[in-house]
Amino acid sequence: MTVHFDLIDLRLMVRVAEANSLTKGAEASFISLPAASTRIKNLEESVGAKLLYRTSQGVTLTPPGQALVHHAQQVLAQIERLRGDLQEYAQGLKGHLRVFANTTSLGEFLPPVLRAYLLAHPDVDIDLRERLSHDTVRAVGEGHTDIGIVAGLVRTENLEVVPYRRDRLVLVVPRGHPLGAQASIDFEQTLGHDHVGLPEASAIHGFLLRVCDQLHRRMQLRIQVNNFETACRMIEAGVGIGILPDSAASRHAQAMDIVRVRLNDAWAVRSQQICVRRLDALPGFARDLVDMLVADARAAAEAEAGAGDGAGDEG
Repeated sequence: MTVHFDLIDLRLMVRVAEANSLTKGAEASFISLPAASTRIKNLEESVGAKLLYRTSQGVTLTPPGQALVHHAQQVLAQIERLRGDLQEYAQGLKGHLRVFANTTSLGEFLPPVLRAYLLAHPDVDIDLRERLSHDTVRAVGEGHTDIGIVAGLVRTENLEVVPYRRDRLVLVVPRGHPLGAQASIDFEQTLGHDHVGLPEASAIHGFLLRVCDQLHRRMQLRIQVNNFETACRMIEAGVGIGILPDSAASRHAQAMDIVRVRLNDAWAVRSQQICVRRLDALPGFARDLVDMLVADARAAAEAEAGAGDGAGDEG
């Protein structure tokens, strides 16, 4: 069976699905209702299956209709990306990269690598956004971003994955705090204290809320701040305690009167990964960024091994 898809038909099906209405879908597509009906009828005949259930309350998608709309959304998203990329070519940009990353990578690991990358690739533009790991995996799989950096236990079966870094979440408290005397602690034991949190949009904040939901507990957020440094300053000032990446906490502990305490929870140790749909399908300038990220992570691991593992110690 040979099926030829018209982009107008694909947009129409997506609009109908969004509105659960053929009439509203036709209006959103700027075509008449009879024309929309004819297009969908012809599409159903071409596919060889009904795409819509029609009722007095409107329309809903049949299983084949759901499959078609799912793929149509991806196709249309790719076309929008193509249009945007071609516009950037016309403006003198020869490449555009979309990168989604978790909080730790965004705040701790990526800035120096991206600086070096952009200096070496003046003709490439990067759209960098912070996302929860699960959202990043979905975005990579659906083609909404080129490169994703995720942490923790995330299902990535349909993606190509490259090991990146390893980090640990730790409890950070002001020096002299009762919890600071412990060598390690369960996250649940911290929930009776006021916390200094990151913004609601941050990946770490969303992750910790999910952990609290699983524990059927609530985190007492005394204040929410925009970055790791401000969080450490609030903790040092006694506003509350916080859960932060050890890479950030250890750096700020050198200049602030704060203490890091290991978390016993298995999820506190997080392996980070770079994920793409297909590495060999990335343009050369995108593969260059992956190579630079991997090289930077390898150099950091070698430096850490040479200095000895002091992660999680008090200080």
